[in-house]
Amino acid sequence: MPTFAKIVSRASFAAAALAVLAAQPAQAQSANTSFFVTSNGIGNGANLGGLAGADNYCQTLAQAAGAGAKTWRAYLSTQAADGKPAVNARERIGKGPWQNSKGVVVAKDVAELHGANNLTKQTALSEKGDVLNGRGDTPNRHDVLTGSQADGTAFAAAEDRTCKNWTSSTQGSAMVGHFDRIGLRDDDASKSWNSSHPSRGRDGGCSQADLKSTGGDGLLYCFAAN
Repeated sequence: MPTFAKIVSRASFAAAALAVLAAQPAQAQSANTSFFVTSNGIGNGANLGGLAGADNYCQTLAQAAGAGAKTWRAYLSTQAADGKPAVNARERIGKGPWQNSKGVVVAKDVAELHGANNLTKQTALSEKGDVLNGRGDTPNRHDVLTGSQADGTAFAAAEDRTCKNWTSSTQGSAMVGHFDRIGLRDDDASKSWNSSHPSRGRDGGCSQADLKSTGGDGLLYCFAAN
């Protein structure tokens, strides 16, 4: 006849096994994630350490969330400067499809991403699977750095729209999009996920305080490129 201790031990083992089984689908979902909005910015305004620094940040967050086996890229463009050509965000992120941590597809390919995509406040989840603060929340954090035009291409070099190609936390300006698709007006720019308005502020346009002043926090879109 089993002793009380053995019965308790078996019950504990069964409970632990069930807990492991319950956790497995969540881990699988994380591994299949191919798109997220960063839960926080790097913290140094729009100085991301260039494209390499931004990509590394996406990779690091993905790794912590269980999706580090993929190659991650920040959705950012750079402008032609110092003899180097412009880089288009749309050409950095792979072919798609891309899905959030809940398995919801936000776009099946690059064309749909820059057309009738499924990117909204409810689908633009963080790497942790959280819905982030948008317009109407406190604080509003809906501005996402992109440096891109609506079609995902870089701006001409005449006006800074990338805070000096993501190396400035003082002077400059960065184009941002609204992940919640809401702005001050009922127009296409306000509803744009990737090209709503340039950053601005007392510090010159690129500081962390400047980004926060217009409803941002230095957040990034991260896409799995493979």
